Amino acid sequence: MPSPTPHRSWRDALAIYLRAPVITMLFLGFSAGLPFLLVFSTLSAWLRSDGVEVAAIGFFSWIGILYSIKFFWAPVVDRLALPLLTRTFGQRRGWMLLAQAMIAAGLVGLASLDPTRNLAMVAGFALLVAFGSATQDIAIDAFRIESAPDDIQAAMASTYIIGYRGGLLAAGAGAMYWASWLSWEAAYLTMAALVGIGVVTVLLRPEPARLSLTTQLIHEPKVRAFLRASRGKPRQLRRLGAWVIGAIVCPFTDFFSRHRLKALWLLVFIAVFRISDLAMASMANPLYIDMGFSLATIANVTTVFGIAMSVTGGILGGLLVARYGIGPILVLGAASATLTNLLFAALALAGQSLPMLVMAIVGDNLANGLASAVFIAFLSSLTSRAYTATQYALFSSLMTLPGKFLSGFGGLVVAAEGYATFFVIATALGLPAIALAIWISRDRDLVPAPLARGT
Repeated sequence: MPSPTPHRSWRDALAIYLRAPVITMLFLGFSAGLPFLLVFSTLSAWLRSDGVEVAAIGFFSWIGILYSIKFFWAPVVDRLALPLLTRTFGQRRGWMLLAQAMIAAGLVGLASLDPTRNLAMVAGFALLVAFGSATQDIAIDAFRIESAPDDIQAAMASTYIIGYRGGLLAAGAGAMYWASWLSWEAAYLTMAALVGIGVVTVLLRPEPARLSLTTQLIHEPKVRAFLRASRGKPRQLRRLGAWVIGAIVCPFTDFFSRHRLKALWLLVFIAVFRISDLAMASMANPLYIDMGFSLATIANVTTVFGIAMSVTGGILGGLLVARYGIGPILVLGAASATLTNLLFAALALAGQSLPMLVMAIVGDNLANGLASAVFIAFLSSLTSRAYTATQYALFSSLMTLPGKFLSGFGGLVVAAEGYATFFVIATALGLPAIALAIWISRDRDLVPAPLARGT
């Protein structure tokens, strides 16, 4: 009887972080994380500090729903070639560059507005940033999965999360620093300039090797069957039908054919894994401000403790997954991301307490860094290499949709019940995710085992 597979050594796990695809994700993660807070909690801090009502700020968080419906246009990003850009840079890099141009343009537009006088235009430019950001996410996720084998996807997820959290902190603490020293206009113009980090990364790294779009379609059995059945039909109609089947139908039927009845429970788990922290996120900065903390204090604590804990959580998540596998760390991530939201309820009850502010930010960043790293690795393991962009976009969209929708009502709950009750309710929303993570961790068909030492 063969002996049990040993865990990968700590040395081998650490060595993965020196590979070029893993390092690349640090910078692409920053590019992905940068726009998110600029249309979410940083924007809410700007609106609140300029006197916009808290209830209106809560509804502004619905802009983030664009991230949750990106699977609608993911097949286009996956399969449609862009004029000039795709021929010059490739399918993934071309779409990333287009998305980054939209993000920069939207941020420059926001910088030129006064929210109290142009709230509708603020919403319009925020939508442009969110659309560009969601499109960039689709392309980056496909680029990541196609750039390296499965055995280093967890490490790539870890560095991606570290970079992503760095982007969040730059757009959160960094933007608030600039806003307190100069102005919100200067802050958003600076963030637009930082989009260049992602542009340079895309230009320096090669396009992943993949079959041509035509070849991919021809290899699809459902596409070949359609083409045989549609002989004699107009050529353009047959080409459109083949594209729709290959780009839209096959990615979804592939997932359900591989996992069958488990597929439904997997989708439920994906939907609830981050519901707790996403539902509460829109009210975090308003809580800090209403507790009496200055923008500079919030930025200081977020920078000193948030960055350290984000990096620690991301690295720890990647190392634990590499060493012990996805299953047990998935449970740890679900539990920590959910229960640390109680720290915000404690802060609301404590009032203007700097130690509680530090504790809340430390716990939130550490837990979410770890949870995000393991969850990205888990979603990547569920994704078929034949449909990377579309399937991963479905997963990541579903991951954020319930929490983003509920976050829109956050301002109403706070206005009616107070901050402490709101954060307790947000914590309770995460309990189903913990239960489902325990179930998934016990299914060896769903969570890959760690590689043996020396592999």
